[in-house]
Amino acid sequence: MSRLSPPPRPAARGSSEDAPAAARRFRISGQLRRPLALTVADLRVRWPQRHAPVVFECATNGPQHHTFDGPLLRDVLDAAGPAFDARRRKDRSRFLLTVTGGDGHHTVLSWAEIDADFGNAPILLATAMDGRPLDAMGSQLVVPSDRCGARYIRAITGIWVGMCPAPGER
Repeated sequence: MSRLSPPPRPAARGSSEDAPAAARRFRISGQLRRPLALTVADLRVRWPQRHAPVVFECATNGPQHHTFDGPLLRDVLDAAGPAFDARRRKDRSRFLLTVTGGDGHHTVLSWAEIDADFGNAPILLATAMDGRPLDAMGSQLVVPSDRCGARYIRAITGIWVGMCPAPGER
């Protein structure tokens, strides 16, 4: 279990790790009013950053302790304008998200998991891991409440948002 808080103050700049890398962009697409293409730098400057200490219980390597900084996934997706009627809870509860990483790993989340009226999970799009900026590697999906890190996605290449069809519509 983790606690989200504002990130610690950034360390002094100037190391080679802080040097700007080629800006890795990822796309947020699907049933949206305003699809987005973002970099880690965009995530850092456009949305409030949260800080999350996380422990993943890895089956092969034991507990993995990390800290992550980044905006809440729901805040970023709100800016993209999901194509549902926000006043209607049942509309929101039908939407799914898929997040894909540079290695092809992907996961599925429901909008209800991140929605404040439902699960309110503080899922992050990380901009830093263990105090190191992720500009060169790309943003990472972090689900702090997960006991294992299976939904941790590195080097995000895309996020798709859309409605799950009703069983008779598939």
